[in-house]
Amino acid sequence: MNTSREHLAHQLAEAVAEALNADLAHQDRALLVVSGGSTPVPFFHALAAKPLPWSRIDVTLADERWVAEDADDSNARLVRKHLLTGNAAAATFVPLTTDDETPEQGAAAVGERLAGLAWPASMVILGMGGDGHTASLFPDSQELALALSTEDTVVAVRTPSQPQARITLSADRLHQAKRHVLHLNGEDKRSKLAAALGGDDVRELPIRAFLACPLAIYWAP
Repeated sequence: MNTSREHLAHQLAEAVAEALNADLAHQDRALLVVSGGSTPVPFFHALAAKPLPWSRIDVTLADERWVAEDADDSNARLVRKHLLTGNAAAATFVPLTTDDETPEQGAAAVGERLAGLAWPASMVILGMGGDGHTASLFPDSQELALALSTEDTVVAVRTPSQPQARITLSADRLHQAKRHVLHLNGEDKRSKLAAALGGDDVRELPIRAFLACPLAIYWAP
């Protein structure tokens, strides 16, 4: 394991734990929005070890592939396996999928499910792909303009570069969080972030939608 990435994961877990504790000091429940992929796994392990009042914490995802929850590439499966363990198993996980065949059919139900959570989220932890996407806001998605502009909570997404249909929190819903983090590993991601910072065309590099709001960047080589 890359020691700098492991150290970064523990730093991020400490920051998230502090944020959740701060919000839980004056509200009954707190909401954490996380992302999938391989980057957050060490962070999930570090956060799961924190002595938080997990039974008062809700966890959901920034986006999800429209696959069964036990599928290998399900973000929900990743979260259940690596974050909701030990004491953290007491947290309430709120998935972004339904039994409907398509995300278009299930989006309204997912939106209703999410409506009852403790918005604004205490923290949203975003990742970024090599194409500059974050959540499921992909530059080649037909639904990108909608996802960037709608006040709906979630948007069904079809993207030519991705094999599965997806569902994503809208940019508006993600923006509403109290705190935003971008968690990145590798020189390629740092170069892409530098390119994003050097322009303002959100449709070219959708991560730009979040660079104007206060954004804590956690990066390791």
